[in-house]
Amino acid sequence: MGVNNVEKAYEMAKEKYASIGVDTEKILKDLEKVKLSIHCWQGDDIKGFLFPNQELTGGISVSGNYPGRARTPQELKQDLEKALSLIPGKHKVQLHAIYADTEEKVDLDELEPRHFKSWVDWAKKEGIGLDFNGTFFSHPKSASGFTLSSPDKETHDFWVEHGKRTRKIAEYFGKELGQQSINNFWIPDGFKDNPIDKVLPRTRLKEALDEIMEEKIDEKYTIEAVEGKLFGTGVESFTVGSHEFYMAYALTRGKLWTIDAGHFHPTEDVSDKFSAFLQFGKGLMLHVSRPVRWDSDHVVILDERLTRITRSLVRDNQLDKVNIGLDFFDATINRIAAWVIGARNTLKGLLIGMLVPIEELKAAELSGDYTTRLAVTEALKTFPAGAVWDYYCMKHSVPVEEKWLAEVQQYEKDILLNRN
Repeated sequence: MGVNNVEKAYEMAKEKYASIGVDTEKILKDLEKVKLSIHCWQGDDIKGFLFPNQELTGGISVSGNYPGRARTPQELKQDLEKALSLIPGKHKVQLHAIYADTEEKVDLDELEPRHFKSWVDWAKKEGIGLDFNGTFFSHPKSASGFTLSSPDKETHDFWVEHGKRTRKIAEYFGKELGQQSINNFWIPDGFKDNPIDKVLPRTRLKEALDEIMEEKIDEKYTIEAVEGKLFGTGVESFTVGSHEFYMAYALTRGKLWTIDAGHFHPTEDVSDKFSAFLQFGKGLMLHVSRPVRWDSDHVVILDERLTRITRSLVRDNQLDKVNIGLDFFDATINRIAAWVIGARNTLKGLLIGMLVPIEELKAAELSGDYTTRLAVTEALKTFPAGAVWDYYCMKHSVPVEEKWLAEVQQYEKDILLNRN
């Protein structure tokens, strides 16, 4: 679609939305404030660079063997740059601890900020922020199925030290980049079969987290988020870090609670949890994913599950308390395309949530006029949101919907296929 056609379509959409009291110009400015936290691990199938030959464990697995997987920090940065160039706006990148860029032989309990200097230098060049995740899986010391909740002192001490190191690295990101770095904690600990004692593992986890977070760090630079799970492969009977555990921990310790869209029961609506938790909690970290059957981390599409999440964030005015991260990985398709599809769909979902006369609908609802609420929300489903999205992309010098794929395909031909 040419520039003139994009502008013409937008002007018609602008007029259509204005007829119901929606100011598209204001909404596009609001959308520019959103920073997605784009996960680095889509680019290399969660291999990382510290132990690239280590088998994935902790209930994590990646399907497929599409050509062009990033094998070095330089290749991963190059691929991220390409993806970011096709996503409108300025965002952040999430790193895992295993993505340290160093020639030293270093273990997880020995990591220091200097091992991530090249990432910080790269982020400065790109004008983006960095978030962080400790890596509590795919390691010999997680082979027992327990990390922070382990009864073994040596194992416990190793993972506690790793947790402390992650906080200093995230603080370094925040100081260097001038943006708060979210430091997310997820562990795979649990039992495959029914345990006798469910108390002691959780007591050990609580005490380990308290030990890790004993040092006060200025939240201007970093804040911790804690992520629960319903169950995991190999720990089907008991998950130490359950949702209830981490929600209580976040509430009592002033931390963020991480909600991963794939970590709940398939019939649960995770968006319904936002307004409940935020009555009391400090804030949320989201891992936007697409569970098929359960926690399968498919690439995010613009489906009802996603639009419920984005609608809730917008309608309940929660964007200032919620950090939106992505978490999916698919090695059956072009990995850069996966990033672009997932990120653009998340932004589109937010835009669709914004293109609504929210205050008028809230007033109708408060007065008991549910007819108007239903009629208007149904009518909006065929309003020209796509024209507004294309204009937003054009304003940010990013290809519109039917154009970006050609760039990825050319990149695949020039770069990715030459890696194999």
